[in-house]
Amino acid sequence: MIETLLVGSGAAIGAMLRFTLNNYFEPQTKRLPKSTFFINLTGSLLLGIFFGMHLSDPIYLFLGTGIMGGYTTFSTYNFELFVLWKNDRSMFYRYLFGSYGLGMLLSFIGIVIGSKL
Repeated sequence: MIETLLVGSGAAIGAMLRFTLNNYFEPQTKRLPKSTFFINLTGSLLLGIFFGMHLSDPIYLFLGTGIMGGYTTFSTYNFELFVLWKNDRSMFYRYLFGSYGLGMLLSFIGIVIGSKL
């Protein structure tokens, strides 16, 4: 039961952070979805840091599974890829490979940073 509360409360915080950042960036339709790109990349870095820190299970459930789960935007990302596929194939490929490539790199960097904390 406590695990569910940790994940749920963390997810609420992550979703509020995502909502705030989405409102900070201007809405994107046919251009690069800057807010989702930023959120997914910073989420990759932070999740890597949390993982690299070898946090206790309750803290990781709250920060990693909860906050980062609510913060990152995989379903939004896939919808935006679909829109880009229809409107701008060049941007589609840049967004796809930029998100995954940079996301993996930042996850690795985060693990290295977290393991040194």
